[in-house]
Amino acid sequence: MSEQQRSIRSASELGLRVEAMSDLSELIGAAFGLDGLILHERDLGPEFFRLSSGLAGELFQKFVNHRLPLCLVLPDFAAHGERFAELAFEHSRHSGVRFVHSEEEAWRWLLSV
Repeated sequence: MSEQQRSIRSASELGLRVEAMSDLSELIGAAFGLDGLILHERDLGPEFFRLSSGLAGELFQKFVNHRLPLCLVLPDFAAHGERFAELAFEHSRHSGVRFVHSEEEAWRWLLSV
């Protein structure tokens, strides 16, 4: 399927950000029917990067449950701490939620799933 036939959007294109748990339902609703969603670092609030908040885990689980590929673009995984870098590295090969360093990598992966 070509890029033009795939429906892949970014959260910013949808006018959304992930700041709190309450944002997840709206994000899933807006992404429903897409072939993939890209979240850039600028689309994510501080709570996402604080792993003890549970926001990142809940986001990942919702996208996996809905079988909606999610790609997170963060140029430097370690910028948000060692534990976050470990999480990002673990998801650098995940089948449903993937961390990459550039938007180009995000598109390449989402077009391949």
